[in-house]
Order: sequence, then structure tokens, then C-alpha cells
Amino acid sequence: MRTLTTTDELAEFCAAAAGQRYVTIDTEFLRERTYYSKLCLIQMALPGKGKAEGDAVLVDVLSGKMGLEPLFDLFRNKNVVKVFHAARQDLEIFWFEGQVFPEPFFDTQVAAMVCGFGEQVSYETLVRKIARASVDKSSRFTDWSRRPLSEKQQVYALADVTHLRDIYEFLARQIERTGRVKWVEEELEMLTDPATYIVTPECAWQRIKTRTNSGKFLAVVRELARFREDFAQSRNVPRSRVLKDDALLEIASTKPKTVEDLGKSRLLLRDARRGEIAQGILDAVAAGIACPSDKLPEVEAPRPKANGNEGLADLLRVLLKAKAEEAGVAQKLIATAADLDEIAAGNTEGHALRGWRRDVFGEDALKLCAGKVALSADGRSVRLVELD
Repeated sequence: MRTLTTTDELAEFCAAAAGQRYVTIDTEFLRERTYYSKLCLIQMALPGKGKAEGDAVLVDVLSGKMGLEPLFDLFRNKNVVKVFHAARQDLEIFWFEGQVFPEPFFDTQVAAMVCGFGEQVSYETLVRKIARASVDKSSRFTDWSRRPLSEKQQVYALADVTHLRDIYEFLARQIERTGRVKWVEEELEMLTDPATYIVTPECAWQRIKTRTNSGKFLAVVRELARFREDFAQSRNVPRSRVLKDDALLEIASTKPKTVEDLGKSRLLLRDARRGEIAQGILDAVAAGIACPSDKLPEVEAPRPKANGNEGLADLLRVLLKAKAEEAGVAQKLIATAADLDEIAAGNTEGHALRGWRRDVFGEDALKLCAGKVALSADGRSVRLVELD
């Protein structure tokens, strides 16, 4: 097993990768003690199996002599596909580290869903079903920031990119053969949008579940969430180390005015009862209380259940099941129960009626709603019958 510890070594490997069709990539990181993920290790592998040792490497980003610009240059190389499994957390790390997304990139979890392997399919499942191998996951939750890495950790880490080569090649062939390249591209677009990973302090309150829509209460929640997000980001500590959600809601209800009042909280952490966190909480409460009535936050009212034809919605469920089986795709990837209710109620702009979903299901769903087609039992399957 080869471990790269310097920028020059990484540059040499990335130069070799630049001449390949693809490179598989994974990361190991810690996030329990920080706001932003702490990158500890990068694994990379070039195409091939049983080739030279240098075709699969570990990149020790904690060596003190490692800069990631050669990797970011590879990310910008549009001639090389960067392959990940469940890429969201990896891409978030690289975006904050280098303000760059890999282009083009391929996510085997997304591709596997499109190819009929079910929803949120795990890497272990794909290794077993496609690579015909197994992965020892006992090192999954070890401390990746400690050095030296054990041999068991290294073997585990490399397995995350070596088997990925077989998985990628299998899924890429399947997608090309079935004409679903565009499907995968549509599903991956969100993952290369910076807005997917950035939480602005001003909007942080919208992530907190409350039981009331009172504007005055939500104003305090908004200011507390804003303070917590600012503090956590600036100190790179987890939100929960500053103020947990249940404590935040308790404070929004009790509206303490003094440090002594804070001391009466049942849920507040010890460090939040004094010093700059305590003062930040009190200032946030005061700002929320003082919020003018025309600046109070509003919660979007839950959308009422679509008032459509329940019988038609049931027919759409039958159609969805048939179309999902025909396409070899999980039903929920195409449409949810709420999507079907919306279509039955006459909504023609929903999620299931756009892009590849419209081709697979949406067009026929609209025809069914318009009375242009009917459903017919054909043995153990369901088929569409055109109506005059």
C-alpha cells in the first residue's frame, strides 16, 4: 500500500490520472468535534485490476507537507471522470477546502438507483452484487486523524476505491446501454450547486422544527439560530456544542433577560450559561423580542392535501408501479404519494412531470388523467390501452 505524503507525490499521481478515462475517489473525515468536516485521508485509484501498487494510493492530508491543488487541477480536467459513491459529503468537503467541484463526476449510488438497485443503496451492497466481493467495515468509525494508520485501516480505506472501479464500469455500461445518461446527469445537478452545502445564519431558523407559527416566538427562534450558526461557523464547533435545538426552543419560550435567568434552564449546556455564549443568547433573545411586527418571520403554511379524485390517484399508483417495474427503477425515485395526489388534483407542473420522470411516467400519467388511456390487466402485468 502506497501512501502519498507530499504535494509533489500527489502531483505525480494526478498527472498519471490525467491520462486515464476515470479515477475513483473517497475520503475519510471527522465531524464530531467541528462545524466543518475535518479531512483526514483521501483514497484514489486508477483503472485496472491487479496492476502496479501505485494505481491505488492513500493521500495523507495531515502529513504537514501536503497541498491539494494538484487534486483540484484534476477536478477541473474535463477529460477525466471523477467517480465517488454517495458523493454529497465528499463534495461538501472539497467545496469548502478548494471552492471547486469535480467535473465531470459520477456517483455510483445515484447511478445504482437509476439502474434498479433500490433507494440509497449502500457501497457494501454494490460490492457484493457487482464486484462479487465483501468489505470489512469494522474500521469505519475509527479515528482517522490519528497517526500512524493501522494496516487494517489502510486496507479498509483502499477497498473503498478499488472495488469502486468494477462498480463504476458495470453501472456506466448499464446506463449507456439503456440510454439513461441524461437521467443520471439530472440527478447529479444538485450536488454541484454550492447552495446545497451553504447554510446562511439568516436562514438557519428554517431548519428548526417548531409547534407554533407565532411570529413573535419565531422572531426569537430566528435570532437564536442566527447567533448559534454565526458562533459555530466562526469557531468551527458543532451547533450542538453551542445550543441544542431543544434548549433553543426552551429559551425562545422562556425569554430569559439575565444570566441568572439562563441558569434556570433545564436543557442549556454548562458552557452556554456563562461567557460569550450566554451573552450571545441574551442578545439574541432581546433582538427577537424587539423585532418590529412587519419584520416578523412567517412559516409557510403546510400545503393542504390535494383535493383530487381519490379513485384517479389510486389508478396513478397502479400506473406508477407498472412503469417503475418496466423501467427497473424504485417507485419513490420517480414519484411520491404526494406527487400522485397533486397530479390527480390537476397539477401539471410537479416533480414527477419533469425531465426523465416525465418520459418514464409523467406523460402517461397525464393521459390517464385526461381519459386518453385506460389500464388493463394483462396476465400478471398491467398495460395501457389507448382510448378513442
